[in-house]
Amino acid sequence: MSGNNSTPSPNSGSRSGDPDDLSGIDQGFDGADDILRSWRRGLRPDPDLTVSEWADRHRWLSSRASAEPGRYRTDRTPYLREIMDALSPRHPAQRISFMKAAQVGATEAGNNWAGFVIHHAPGPMLAVLPTVEMAKRASRGRLDPLIAESPVLRDRVTPARSREAGNSMLSKEFPGGILVLTGANSATGLRSMPARYIFLDEVDAYPASADEEGDPVALAEARTTTFAHRRKVFMVSTPTIRGLSRIEREYEASDQRRYFVPCPHCGHMQWLQFERLRWEKGRPETAAYHCEGCEQPIAEHHKTAMLASGEWRATATSADPTAIGFHISALYSPVGWKSWEQIAREWLAAQGSEDMLRAARNTLLGETWVESGEAPEWQRLAERREPWDTAGLPNGVLFLTAGADVQKDRIEVDIWGWGRGLESWLVDHIVIEGGPNRAEAWAELTKLLGRTWDLANGSVMPIAKLAIDTGYEAAAVYGWTRAQGFGQVAPVKGLEGFNRATPVSGPTFVDATIGGRRLRRGARLWSVATSTFKIETYRFLRLERPDDAERAAGICDPPGTMHLPDWIDSEWIRQLVAEQLVTVRNRRGYARQEWQKIRERNEALDTRVYARAAAWIMGADRWDEATWRQLEEQAGTESRVIDTQPSPGPAEQDQQPRAGTPVTPRRRQRAYTPRFMRD
Repeated sequence: MSGNNSTPSPNSGSRSGDPDDLSGIDQGFDGADDILRSWRRGLRPDPDLTVSEWADRHRWLSSRASAEPGRYRTDRTPYLREIMDALSPRHPAQRISFMKAAQVGATEAGNNWAGFVIHHAPGPMLAVLPTVEMAKRASRGRLDPLIAESPVLRDRVTPARSREAGNSMLSKEFPGGILVLTGANSATGLRSMPARYIFLDEVDAYPASADEEGDPVALAEARTTTFAHRRKVFMVSTPTIRGLSRIEREYEASDQRRYFVPCPHCGHMQWLQFERLRWEKGRPETAAYHCEGCEQPIAEHHKTAMLASGEWRATATSADPTAIGFHISALYSPVGWKSWEQIAREWLAAQGSEDMLRAARNTLLGETWVESGEAPEWQRLAERREPWDTAGLPNGVLFLTAGADVQKDRIEVDIWGWGRGLESWLVDHIVIEGGPNRAEAWAELTKLLGRTWDLANGSVMPIAKLAIDTGYEAAAVYGWTRAQGFGQVAPVKGLEGFNRATPVSGPTFVDATIGGRRLRRGARLWSVATSTFKIETYRFLRLERPDDAERAAGICDPPGTMHLPDWIDSEWIRQLVAEQLVTVRNRRGYARQEWQKIRERNEALDTRVYARAAAWIMGADRWDEATWRQLEEQAGTESRVIDTQPSPGPAEQDQQPRAGTPVTPRRRQRAYTPRFMRD
């Protein structure tokens, strides 16, 4: 590295160590054209410079994209040095996985790699974000500042605002290569070009399939085939669920490296584990790490020296010698970022909430969450059935959705009523005899769309949205849904897997054969991550309900409570809990989770999932307080803000009308439709 020790200022434009500086080679070719220069550049081997050395020498952080603007210093996050250097051309690794906590600098390591490729090792590079929209945000928020603040990159990449067609928000051309950004939800973007370098960011947030064409990671990796041993694939993510996490699968198949740091008291080398972060009860400000060697507490101010003296050590043997993996938690976060006290506070705040505990394990510890997919006992659910009439709606129902499961000889439909906090009531269970080949069955289903249920204030409520499965006889389902229009009906397709951020994706237009004619983009389809809603359903079924004394004191059912009527039979309840989540391993030893039937019939669980998807499509998961109050006003229901003032007990509800309930005579029935859903 002699001759490259001088460090240019951010505005000097110096090219010390620049591989494009051909002044020494081309002295005998004064006036050689660009073709000759490009040809000579192509013959030159990759430079002997690592990504971390490049970042320290050339990278400048913008205040627009960093909380610590100025020259990039790998010493700030020393655990990233070996990871970045593994991305350098001279390193033998081809697949590098990084399973990590949130906000530990992983994305910046990927950005440094992109800058290194543009400047020192040009070639085709593909960067994949979970969605195309996120790719656009990454381009504006990270890539553009990277180029703008690093002079050696400004010289090579024409600004996107220029008239050159080769550069846009999602495509950056530079001498000898191109950087393309795309989303994992775009099959077109994933197969757009061959790529030597692939940066897969937040892979656990990728959809299960890209435009129904397969796993987006597999589609992206297929782009590297022609580059053989010269390829580099960098896969980064905060993990999600055990058995379904892509990044966990990659890490477990690697040599599973962990960052070992020395104890400042005894020098014992160890990797930091959450169990050894301890604090006095109720006092997270006393959090300190206890050495596994001498058991002495380590104050956080020692962390900087510990990180500087740390080293990565493999803890397993990789079946593929070109695959290496790294794991790190938020315990390693540099001083000034996330402190041990903050970690302790966030962990304490998460207690009592399964959702918050899952987020804490993923984002703080960088570990997967183990879902509890054990089916609730159907006998216990049967004992909790409640009395109400199918003609009227229980108090609290604000809108209705339905889930329809198409079988060979029947169509099963369940109608669910929804209230605040996704509290739900099974309003009706309908079996339409005759399969999808019978016009009479579709006529009955059409009639159901016009049916209404009575409200306490004298008005009536129809089904707001019906989600129907397209897994069986899709052509017949598409034909019926086109005839009904998409305002009240949503064709859905179940996909195995978890996606809490977007459990329902779409709609997408798909080709369909309708009435014997094949129509291009003739049907509109929603994709449903069924595992997400099944886990949610089981969690809601396990919620503890208040007893009679607590109800008399005004304590309401918790958000998400599922109410089952006494007229539903035990067979339906068995179907509702007919599956369980199990962990299986394939021939290569990878663990994954899948739903398996423990009973033959599971229609009730399927229809519940589809009705829940319909509520998500309507936006129930994203409505604000004003929307809920608007629904309550139209339904003639008293506003109930969860976890605030206690609501009146059952006796009081029966003896007096609800405040603010409009009086509508029965002879003046009106169809209930939320105003924001009206055309």
